[in-house]
This record gives sequence, structure tokens and C-alpha cells, in this order.
Amino acid sequence: MENLLVQGLSGLASASSLFLVASGLTVIFGVTRIVNFAHGSFYMLGAYLAWTLVTVLPRGHLGFWGGVLAAALIVGVIGVLIEVLLLRRIYKAPELFQLLATFGVVLIVQDLALLIWGPQDLLGPRAPGLRGATEVLGVRFPLYELFLIAVGPVVLGLLWLLFHRTRWGTLVRAATADREMVGALGVNQRMLFTTVFFLGSILAGLGGALQLPRESVNLQMDLAVIAEAFVVVVVGGLGSLPGAFLAAMLIGQMQAFGILIFPKITLVLAFLVMAAVLVVRPHGLLGRPPSSAHVAQAVEPPLEATPGWGRWLLLALLALAVLVPPFLGDFALIVFTEIAIMVLFAASLHFIMGPGGMASFGHAAYFGLGAYGAALLVKHFAAPMELGLVGAPFAAGLAGVVFGWFCVRLSGVYAAMLTLAFAQIAWSAAFQWVELTGGDNGILGVWPSAWAQPKLVFYYLTLALCVAATLLLRRAIFAPFGYALRAGRDSPLRAEAIGMDGFHIRWAAFTLAAVAAGIAGGLFAYSKGSVFPTYMAIPRSVDALLMVLLGGVQTVSGPIVGALAYTWIHEQLMRLFDLWRLLLGTVILLLVLFFPQGLAGVARRRG
Repeated sequence: MENLLVQGLSGLASASSLFLVASGLTVIFGVTRIVNFAHGSFYMLGAYLAWTLVTVLPRGHLGFWGGVLAAALIVGVIGVLIEVLLLRRIYKAPELFQLLATFGVVLIVQDLALLIWGPQDLLGPRAPGLRGATEVLGVRFPLYELFLIAVGPVVLGLLWLLFHRTRWGTLVRAATADREMVGALGVNQRMLFTTVFFLGSILAGLGGALQLPRESVNLQMDLAVIAEAFVVVVVGGLGSLPGAFLAAMLIGQMQAFGILIFPKITLVLAFLVMAAVLVVRPHGLLGRPPSSAHVAQAVEPPLEATPGWGRWLLLALLALAVLVPPFLGDFALIVFTEIAIMVLFAASLHFIMGPGGMASFGHAAYFGLGAYGAALLVKHFAAPMELGLVGAPFAAGLAGVVFGWFCVRLSGVYAAMLTLAFAQIAWSAAFQWVELTGGDNGILGVWPSAWAQPKLVFYYLTLALCVAATLLLRRAIFAPFGYALRAGRDSPLRAEAIGMDGFHIRWAAFTLAAVAAGIAGGLFAYSKGSVFPTYMAIPRSVDALLMVLLGGVQTVSGPIVGALAYTWIHEQLMRLFDLWRLLLGTVILLLVLFFPQGLAGVARRRG
């Protein structure tokens, strides 16, 4: 009984801390409609700045609590600068480009934090006045944890008063419901968005600063918290503060007791909850279906075939890919092989994002399942490469059939987050099912057949399969199936009215994209000789998104150009610079600001 009480109180403390971060994300998304991936960076900056201020200021209550509050305010100012200098310029851009921009901010902040505070973990002091423990129902429990339990409801109450008892709060609620109408009434939307971003950034910074006595400050804090914060926001309902609080309490308690009851699923428990909630209640626990103002989208320009000069350029690149490798060394062949695989991976995601209008935050699941489909045949059945390359798309396609049946029923951010949930479930299974997959030790010895082991031979095999699969996806885009898919994207009601089965068309497209990603994953497994759970982790999905968005979603050649550019830039920066994330993030921001149509889109316009 005592252990249950301690677990319950610990779950409340974690939930309260998580609500601080998620509340800021909820407020920002509710008004600006920006999926702010950099919110985790604000959380991390709050912790680092609090550590700096607390260690510099005189010891005592004023030094500690003053440092915590000052850190939160500084993070708020940083958030305003990012909103004014970057996000204000792209509010009218598609949501995924805003996500791409905020991910560029994440990369920049990571390397700046590394440059300023170094790679080592930093330990903060205990909170004065809240050291030690006290008895709660006969059980000793840390005072600081009790303080955190109280912080969440207090912040929720203060935010409720702010939004329901002030004119500014009324405007924020009105903008959350229909920001276009608020703008039509003469409200200064720019100033409103800036103040909302300031408040959301303060909440994220405060959440990070209050972690100082609980855990070490490190460079992995941002990505660790942003995934859970997204889960809380989506489960509670986008834009709903009470929903975020309820979801944080639910997930906090399930994680606290889940480690006792289901210790092997604790890594993915939050995503299991999110998947279950979205399947049963697509708009979250306390969320509401989006109004027509939010659902309405600009008509996407029609996808056109690559112009003549563009086709000649692609053929020239293909000719170089065929003729040049025999004269290159082994390292160059490895890079060329990876580029070919990434082209197919990006093309598979583009197939559902561009013609289908279905964003996916978890496309790496099918890439990783393809790799595991081949590797498991090698490990448990000693299967040759030829059979493994058949098993890879089969495993990924099977997952696409199952996951897609749920995902294509939703739309917008909710659908994208459900794809992320399924990807995390697949990653957790690979990570914790040690008997089958080897866990984080991975599966080693996944080598090609003897005839394909020379690097040049395997490269040509990879190039042939990837080019063929990419051309098949392109053929599907301009086939009647592709036109039906785009009709359902642009005008689903009209498409249904003329007899198109939108659900089954999207489901088939989702499965086809999963099969193509599985082929890329299987080839990647044989090129590396091993498979690890990281192949289906969140960063791999982000890589695919970056490649598609950099190339251009509304161009057929976009994923090809994006994969070539991103893989080459990533490889060169990692090889030449220690602070490669800073440079890569800067390149991403420049591309978002000056080439919002993507590289292929700009080339088409100028051509």
C-alpha cells in the first residue's frame, strides 16, 4: 500500500511538470496553429539558464527562486525573438513548413547549448525551503515533489483567470475558435500572436527551470519532453487547457503504475494511450471538431509532370550515378548507395503527403520494419538476401495495412500524431522484445549474398531497385488511381458524391507507400550489415520529412531533389564541422524563408 501511494504521488508530480510544458504548447497551437517542434528547446533552455543563474546568484530563497523566474522570462523573450524574426514570416505557409522551420531552430539551439554549456550533465542545487521529506498518510515523501504537485493546478487556475477574466484572454479564446474572424474585426493579430508565443515560451522555460532539483540538465532534454508534450496536447484535445491537464494526469498516473504492472511497455505507454484515444475519440478527450474556418484549405496546385529540361537534368544525374561509381573509392560507393535508398524513402513519403495530403510523423516505422523483415529472416532462418528483399516490403506492407486502416480515417495534425504513435509502438517492440530482435544490441551479420557483396555490385543492385520503385510510384501518381487520390485530397465531398471510395483509396495509397519504404529499409539493412531500433525512431521520420519538404511537396521530382540535397549536405557537414547541427539548422531556415516551394518548386518556377 505504501508503494502504491508513493507511485501515485510521484505520478502526480511528473504529470504536473508535464502539464507546464504542454500548456504552453496548447496555448501556442490553439491561436497560431503552429506545430512548434522547438517548444522542447525552450524547456531545455529554461533548465540551462536556471542552472547558470542559480549558481551565479547568492544562495538562498531569492537566489534560487529569482533565478528560476528570471530563466523563464528570458526564455519568453527568446521565444518572442523567434516568433518575430522567423515564424511571423511563415504564418501563411503550410503547417509542415512551419514544423520544418521549428525543427531547424531545434538543431541550432542544440549546438548553441553544446557550445555554451558543454556536453556534460549539469547538477543543480536543491530548492531552499523544500529540502528533505515529510509524512503523507504515514509515508515519507519529498517536499519538492509535493510542491510540484501543487504547481500544476495553480498554473491551470491562473491561466483560466487570464483567459476568462481579461480582455486579452477573451481575444485569445476568440482567435482559438476563429482567428480569421478576429482579424476581420480589426484585432492586431501580429501582436496577439507575439504575446501568446511569449506566454507559451515562459511556461516551457518555467517547466524546464523547475526540473533543476529533480534531474540533471543535459542536451537530450528537448527531444525527450517534446514527444510527451505532443502526446498530452493531442490526447487532451488541441487548444484545450483542461484537456491538457486531464491528459497529463492520466498519462502521469499510467506511467507511474505501468512500471509496476507492465514494465516492458513503459517506454511506449503514453503513445499507446494516444493511439487508443485517437481511434475512439479522434479530436481528443476534451477537444472539439475543428470549425469550417480551420478545415478549409487553399486548393493545392495540380501536380504536373517534370518539364522537359527537368527530365533531361534527372536523366543526366542518373547517367552520372551509373557511369561515375566504378571510378570512386569504397567510401563514395557507400554514400551513393545511401543516397539511392534515401531517394526511395523520401519518394514513398511524398506519395502520401503530396497526392494524398496525408502528413506522417512516423514514416520511419515502415522503413525500420522493412529492415527488420529482412534481418529476422537472416537471423532465425538463415535466409539469403533474395528472400530477405522479398520479406522486407511484405513486413512493411502488412504494418501499412494495419496502421493505415486507423490513420487514414483522421486528418491534419491528429492523423500525423497517430502515425507517430504507431511508429513509437513499433520502435518500442523492437527495442524491448530482446528475444526476437536483440533489443538495442540489434541484429548483426545481415550481409548480401556472395555475388552482391562487392560494394560496386550491391550499389548497382540498390540503384536499380530504388529507381524502379520510384518510377512505379510516379506512374501511380499520374494513373487514374493517383487522380482519384488527389480528388479526395482537394474535395473529399465531391469525390464521394461521384462514387469514389475515399477511405479505400487513401488506405491503398498508405499501404503502397509503406511497401516502398520497406524496400528502402531492406536495402539499408544489407548495406549496413546490421539493424537497430534507431532505424524506426523519431529522428529517422524527421529526416524523411526534411527531404520531402526541402525538395518540394507539390512537385513530382521534389523528393528526389530533396533526398540528394539533404543527404549530401548532412554528410558534408558531419564530416567537416563539429557543430554541424548549427549549420544544418541555418540551412533549413534559409530554405524555408527564401524557398518555401522547395528546391524543385523554385527550379520549376524559374525554368
